[in-house]
Amino acid sequence: MFGRRKKVSAAENAASEAEQVVDEVDTDEVAEEDGPRRVNLPPAPRPDGPWDVSEVSRPEEGRVDLGGLFVPGVEGMELRVEVAGDAIVAATVVLRDSAIQLQGFAAPKKEGIWGEVREEIASGITQQGGVIDEVEGPLGWELRAQVPVQLPDGTGGVQLVRFVGVDGPRWFLRGVISGQGAVQPEAAGLLEQIFRDTVVVRGEGPMAPRDPIVLKLPSDAQMVPESVQTEGQPAGSRFSGDMGQLQRGPEITEIR
Repeated sequence: MFGRRKKVSAAENAASEAEQVVDEVDTDEVAEEDGPRRVNLPPAPRPDGPWDVSEVSRPEEGRVDLGGLFVPGVEGMELRVEVAGDAIVAATVVLRDSAIQLQGFAAPKKEGIWGEVREEIASGITQQGGVIDEVEGPLGWELRAQVPVQLPDGTGGVQLVRFVGVDGPRWFLRGVISGQGAVQPEAAGLLEQIFRDTVVVRGEGPMAPRDPIVLKLPSDAQMVPESVQTEGQPAGSRFSGDMGQLQRGPEITEIR
């Protein structure tokens, strides 16, 4: 089920700004005046995933083929894709009152970027008045954020979000968990498993570090007008992120 939405909320803007690349210098060359930064370490082993396409014999088995990502299919899930310009660069899996946004990026050959990206996200959110905790969770090091948002009645509130990430061979996969999955550990288990079972297809072509891995729509996807809404439909992840601006895009319903 598809429906294109172009309005970006204040919360989405805050998260996007938190993830923007400040400059375009190579990650191997950091000027001294930038101050101390994390050292980008080589990617760690991934015995439980997420997987590179070279590590899976049949990536399409039990997964939705989005080109740059094979996303696990789960009964009752809703799959939404998000766009930057004309390119599809992120997918959000919605399960009841929880969601996880998945996005792949190119990375340097010999080092991971998750440590550096965590630092940038944390800095951007704290500048917006949010609170960040960096903890070692079920998926490795992650950020648990309390992000200020404007509620529908105009008052201020806080949204809880988890930023997770894993460095792979020449790619980085980032997940943003929102809804009950960001609040209650028991609600996050299936979303965490979806993240682990995702297969990344970076491709062999040249890509600059942090370039988003472009996705495609499944061949059987069906468009639905934006005005068509389902009562009680989950809101999904409010946080876009290609380290720049993103917009809500077509939505797919997958029932397996």
